[in-house]
Amino acid sequence: MKFPYGISDFKTITTQGYFYCDRTDKILLLEDSKSQLFIRPRRFGKSLVLSMLENYYDVAKADEFDEIFGDLAIGKNPTKLRNSYFILRWDFSCVDTTGSVKEIKQALFDHINFCIKGFLLYYRDYNLPEVEVDRDNCINSINSLISSVRMTPYPIYLLIDEYDNFANTMMMGVRNEQTRYNALVHDEGILRTLFKAIKSSTSGSMFDRVFITGVSPVVLSDITSGYNIAKNIYFQPKFNDLCGFRQNEVRGVVEQIVAECDFDAKKTDEALDLMKTYYNGYLFAFGLDEYIYNPTLCLYFLSSSRKCAVIRARCLIPIWPWMNPSWNISRQFPWAEIFSFL
Repeated sequence: MKFPYGISDFKTITTQGYFYCDRTDKILLLEDSKSQLFIRPRRFGKSLVLSMLENYYDVAKADEFDEIFGDLAIGKNPTKLRNSYFILRWDFSCVDTTGSVKEIKQALFDHINFCIKGFLLYYRDYNLPEVEVDRDNCINSINSLISSVRMTPYPIYLLIDEYDNFANTMMMGVRNEQTRYNALVHDEGILRTLFKAIKSSTSGSMFDRVFITGVSPVVLSDITSGYNIAKNIYFQPKFNDLCGFRQNEVRGVVEQIVAECDFDAKKTDEALDLMKTYYNGYLFAFGLDEYIYNPTLCLYFLSSSRKCAVIRARCLIPIWPWMNPSWNISRQFPWAEIFSFL
C-alpha cells in the first residue's frame, strides 16, 4: 500500500495505486450550485478536491475518464457535465506578498497571466482564437480569454485555490500590514476588482462554474459586493467529510498495516488512540457527531508506519511542533504514552 503524503494530483493517486478514500460521490452534490466557497484549515486536502474537479470536468481528459474514475463512485454513475469544460486554475499561494502594494499587484497579475498562457498551451488543439495577454493588467487578459472561449462550445470552470492566502499573510504579518491589506481588498483594490471581473464573467456564462478554496471567509466578506454570489458550502453536513478521513476509514487502513507488518493485533487500538488524540477532532457542520481526521497528518503517520520498522514515536515527532509551535515538545509531548506503544 502506498500513501500519497505530499501528493495532491488526483490522477496520480487514482492511477498509480495510492491509498484514496473515495469522495467522488460528492461531485453530484457540488453541481447543485455554480459558484461555491469551501474553507478548511491549511493542509487539509483542499487542493486534492480541486484536482478531482479538474480531472472530472476537463474536456481534454475525456478519453482518460475510465482510467481515472472507472473504479470510483462517480465513474459508475457519471453526471451529464463530465468532461464538458475548459479548466482554468489559479493558486494564490503562489503570489509573492513581499514589497509594496504595486509589487504585490504585479505579482498577482503575473500569476494569472502565467496561468492563462498555460491554459492556451494546454488547449492549443481546440483552435481558440488569439488571446492577448496584457502584462500590465490581467483583467484585460481575462476579458480577451473570455472573448476567445465564447467562440467555442465549452465554457470555463474556474478553480481558485487558497484565494485568501496572500491577503491573510499580510494580515498576520509581524509588522502592521493593514494599510497594504486595505489597498488590495477594499474600495477599488485589485483583489476586489479581480473578483468583480469574475462575477461579471459568470453572468455571461463564460465562467460557468467557480469553485474557491481558502481557510477563512474574511477576505471574501471584505470584498463585499465585489463577489457576493458565492454559496458558502463549508458548514453543510453533506460536505463535512469532503476533505479528511472518517473513523472507519482510518481503522481499516491501520488494521491492514498491522496485519502486513505482523504486529500484535492490540497495536491497532493503540495506534487509533494516538491518532484520535492528535489528528482527530474536526467537525465542520452542526448536528453531526462524526469527527474528521486531518488527512495530511494521518498520511504522514501511516506512510511512516507502513515501512514496518515501527508504528512508533518518530512517526509523530516531526510534525508535532508544526501542529502547535507554542507547545514545549520536551515537556508536553506524551513520551510515556508513545514509548509504551513501541
